[in-house]
Amino acid sequence: MANQITPIHIIGGGLAGSEAAWQISRAGVPVVLHEMRPVRGTEAHQSDQLAELVCSNSFRSDDATSNAVGLLHQEMRRMGSLIMSCADRHQVPAGGALAVDREGFAEAVTAALEAEDLIQIAREEIQGTPPSDWKSVIIATGPLTSAGLATAIGALTGEAELSFFDAIAPIVHRDTINMDKAWLQSRYDKAGPGGTGADYINCPLSKEEYEGFIDALIAGEKTTFKEWEHVPYFDGCLPIEVMAERGRETLRHGPLKPVGLTNPHTPGVKPYAVIQLRQDNALGTLYNMVGFQTKLKHGEQARVFRTIPGLEGAEFARLGGLHRNTFLNSPKVLDPFLRLKAEPRLRFAGQITGCEGYVESAAIGLLTGRWAAAEALGAPISHPPVTTALGALLNHITGGHIETVNPGPPSFQPMNVNFGLFPPLELAPKSETGKRLRGPEKAVAKKHAMTDRARADLEAWLGDGVKAAAE
Repeated sequence: MANQITPIHIIGGGLAGSEAAWQISRAGVPVVLHEMRPVRGTEAHQSDQLAELVCSNSFRSDDATSNAVGLLHQEMRRMGSLIMSCADRHQVPAGGALAVDREGFAEAVTAALEAEDLIQIAREEIQGTPPSDWKSVIIATGPLTSAGLATAIGALTGEAELSFFDAIAPIVHRDTINMDKAWLQSRYDKAGPGGTGADYINCPLSKEEYEGFIDALIAGEKTTFKEWEHVPYFDGCLPIEVMAERGRETLRHGPLKPVGLTNPHTPGVKPYAVIQLRQDNALGTLYNMVGFQTKLKHGEQARVFRTIPGLEGAEFARLGGLHRNTFLNSPKVLDPFLRLKAEPRLRFAGQITGCEGYVESAAIGLLTGRWAAAEALGAPISHPPVTTALGALLNHITGGHIETVNPGPPSFQPMNVNFGLFPPLELAPKSETGKRLRGPEKAVAKKHAMTDRARADLEAWLGDGVKAAAE
């Protein structure tokens, strides 16, 4: 049967490409995995192994009960993930996190793929648009896509839809913002497209608080770019600390300007400066800090930003940054199954689609591999429920964010999986006695309820897939 099926081509042998190749072969479909190393190396890789981990050796939390990435681990294991299997076999002590011996892990992934009869590994660089006789292609080249292929992708998608760096503002979980200090209002109560005139969460600063905030921004420890990153600054996305260094009042006349805003908590007292947060996803569970691209180290960001009134207890779904990356404006150029709208034979996977993190990249590779194999076999394909970690991540990539009408960089930005991407629970969890929960107890119960729901919905989805394949 496999000999009669046209091979699926995968470009990129990182985590996403390796996982996609494994899933395709498990379905009985032949695959050619194209990896340019060692024919052409990168500034970040040290070996020619597949699925090499170029940064941390951590897959982050393995807690599947109260952590979204731990839940994603569990879902991938349930679906036969090669990446998770190799990670589990090469785990090293890391508390509640899943960390791996990076060399042993990459060697295990490479050996598994090399031993699979249906997988051909081609060590070559694909420099342009994949040949037209490749009927099904998965592009999983990650943030270090080679210049030739990036140019070809840009030509297919439109240069404006392919980014080469991330200018990322922090994103806060909505339910951790203190609305006793913050308030909802658009500047001058203006109701923009789809708005109500109360579309931003506003956090006020007095003059003393503003001066302290500026001092903290300037003094805070910053990350530095690697030599090969060559990250540009654009006027529309300058790091806030760079703006602060240009003059102490710069931010107050830029993203922190207080004009057109009235704090209902202090009638008659105008704030000296205001931090605004804008809804970031369609669910309304995440808000991004407007204009807060930053090079502050993550620990510094959490410390400094929690000094802002209203954000004292903020939990961050993502912290800010500015770094070299290559990713598509996926909600605009890809269909719901991550096929390029302009050329559907091309499908994308991994970080280039707009997800962050090792596990997230591999998870998207898992899905694209299964979809491509199902299409080759003439089987139906479907999305995992949005209530699962896989489905929530996919929903973000394919359109769960809010498109901004403001000038500046595109609003779609890469994201790690987090509970803010999941639909809210229909019923708030209660104590065993039926009483409403509050504080930390409520937060823990909410996460437990979300993961319970995700597991049940994943099993139902997988069962439906088995049923459909048998019919």
